[in-house]
Amino acid sequence: MSATRYRRFLKLCEEWPRDQTKKGQDLGTFLRQRVAAAFREGENTQITDPEKCDQMYESLARINGNYYRQRFPRVRDTSFTGVTVEECKLLLTGSMQHMDEEKKGLWKTLMKRFSSKSPEDGPEKAPEK
Repeated sequence: MSATRYRRFLKLCEEWPRDQTKKGQDLGTFLRQRVAAAFREGENTQITDPEKCDQMYESLARINGNYYRQRFPRVRDTSFTGVTVEECKLLLTGSMQHMDEEKKGLWKTLMKRFSSKSPEDGPEKAPEK
């Protein structure tokens, strides 16, 4: 029975897309690593909790098949900030590159992109009375 589970997880890994812009930090790469670690012996791996394994597979298969996106459609493809999906991807890709280059925190990178004043300048001081 573990051979069937192993094959199902392998098929899921093949179907799961990889995001090349995230350089090993995407969910597809993480999923592949976890499956490789969980099934070290391939089809001969003994699963300690088969119910949990099946539940995890079903959950991942629903996510991969866009079950929740179809069940709960969005009115608009924007977030609370009003940024579209494409703009968000561009921002995150740029943020990852800047973080790699400058080793800055995400907050400083976002502040730098969205404000006219640099976060390194420090907060404005209120005039003293």
